[in-house]
Amino acid sequence: MGKKIELKVNGELYVLEVQPHWTLAYVVREVLGLTGTKVGCNVGDCGACTVLIDGKAVLSCLTLAVSASGKEITTIEGLSKDGKLHPLQEAFVNHGAIQCGFCTPGMILSAKSLLDENPSPSDDEIKEAISGNFCRCTGYYKIVNAIKAASKRIK
Repeated sequence: MGKKIELKVNGELYVLEVQPHWTLAYVVREVLGLTGTKVGCNVGDCGACTVLIDGKAVLSCLTLAVSASGKEITTIEGLSKDGKLHPLQEAFVNHGAIQCGFCTPGMILSAKSLLDENPSPSDDEIKEAISGNFCRCTGYYKIVNAIKAASKRIK
């Protein structure tokens, strides 16, 4: 039996009927069609599914959609405004922090959560903030540099 929920995703309100066992990752990707949110491990180890709920980075593969009802959800698609990339997105491009791109949405949203709380993080604080996001392509050096560059630009 389905349950009616309201999700505000990237500023748009959705009234949906979901199954109680559906994850937020499933609803965002399969029901709403926002495929920027990736599902890697589906057990909360890789961070590819990271979204923001009320500004905090969460693993959407471990979050039931019903528990997100009434909350503000931001996916990677919600960061750009009026066709212009968010400074974090630009910094990832400009600093070569994107290789295959699979981890990038989750990495950027984890970084956004950090910068919203701490606009001038140290390298160690950046590394801690993205420690739940696994990247198989990089040594994280360019990712940390991109986040530092974005922090200067956002301030």
